[in-house]
Amino acid sequence: MVFNIEPHERKIFEVISETARELEYPVFVVGGYVRDRLLARPSKDMDIVCVGNGIRLAQHVAARLRPIPRVTVYKRFGTAMLKHHSLEVEFVGARKESYRSDSRKPTVEEGSLEDDQNRRDFTINALAVSLNDEDYGAIIDPFDGLEHLESKTIKTPLEPGKTFSDDPLRMMRAIRFATQLDFDIEPETLEAIAKYKSRINIISKERIATELNKIILADKPSVGFKLLFDTGLLALIFPEMAALHGVEARNGKGHKDNFYHTLQVLDNLSLKTHNLWLRWAAVLHDIAKPPTKRFHPEQGWTFHGHEVLGAAMVPRIFKNLRLPMDAKMRYVQKLVRLHLRPISLTKEDITDSAIRRLLFDTGDEIDDLMLLCEADITSKNPSKVKRYLENYELVRDRLKEVEEKDHLRNWQPPISGEAIMETFNIPPSKEVGLIKNAIREAILDGAIGNNYEDAYRFMLEMGRELGLKAMS
Repeated sequence: MVFNIEPHERKIFEVISETARELEYPVFVVGGYVRDRLLARPSKDMDIVCVGNGIRLAQHVAARLRPIPRVTVYKRFGTAMLKHHSLEVEFVGARKESYRSDSRKPTVEEGSLEDDQNRRDFTINALAVSLNDEDYGAIIDPFDGLEHLESKTIKTPLEPGKTFSDDPLRMMRAIRFATQLDFDIEPETLEAIAKYKSRINIISKERIATELNKIILADKPSVGFKLLFDTGLLALIFPEMAALHGVEARNGKGHKDNFYHTLQVLDNLSLKTHNLWLRWAAVLHDIAKPPTKRFHPEQGWTFHGHEVLGAAMVPRIFKNLRLPMDAKMRYVQKLVRLHLRPISLTKEDITDSAIRRLLFDTGDEIDDLMLLCEADITSKNPSKVKRYLENYELVRDRLKEVEEKDHLRNWQPPISGEAIMETFNIPPSKEVGLIKNAIREAILDGAIGNNYEDAYRFMLEMGRELGLKAMS
């Protein structure tokens, strides 16, 4: 081979080569594994193409491996997959494809290695390495993929209009690879994405979301979002984010471009965390600024309530993008709703009550919220950034101090509704809610301690004020 591989990878190559020789199948490693190994990047997926029956080859290879791996067969696609150590190895027979204009699902028929390379999305993914005796280890590169790896270029193997029209998801993949690999998209290929962008409408939202998530998880996600915006894809797949773009000036007063601000926040946060859903909170933290934008002659531009409306928009955006409608969505929603709270604490003398309320409202997400808020500092004034970061450190210190004293993270009331009803021998009622809320507010205000004894005494006082009699 022409690149370094792990011993278990060398072993499976030898087994595949021997098995294919017995079956008289020409066999090759193709695609992303070859690309990543040549770029010295780790790879957990390996695609094997044979001129023959891929499922049969997989089953015969599995029988030679120890321990014998389970072979998963996808008859509909003519593929089979097995796991060997950390690798997922997929086998398929070489094929050629043709597409209808209204679908990305191709008509497939048997073909040669050349046919199979022609159907690949980009030249750097069309590279193949022979596992055949006569030229074992030779790279087969019909589209100058090696040259494009060197020049860091994303280019389609065939005419880009045909490549993208056949399978429009490849437009998203081009942008995703450019973002992940820090490559440039070749000009003609980039122009074709803009020209054929409307074809993305035949792609399922789930497939689009998968590519979008991979862009968000890149080291510098802003690269991908700028390409999505510039080609017009963003307005089609995620119009709420595209709407952030632009600056309006009135009476000589303008506002920052919220699209580029959001990208800066996302990049800042990406230096600190690989948490996909925290990064999504960065994408969505200012999403409601366009509908809340107002101009006041004295104040200039305002976006009052954008955090509340933004949180309300999160479920609809997640549903539209086919993102999970579960705890992950609620986590993002919570961070969007609370993202202005910590900065408000840096602009005033911080009371214990304000800190308690932030801890109470945020729970275990407090550390993630602070990361998001620090990433939200995008001023070009270094002294201003330094001052804000120092203020946030003060807030962090106070959060730690109050949490150690009052234990309010994921707070549960020391007196339950059931205990209130039992104490006063009353059914579920307005009075129960009033007492519970009063206990919570008294604890958050620091009027009583966060413990059963203080809360019980307070409950009895509240009961007397409401005309309730405690059972002896």
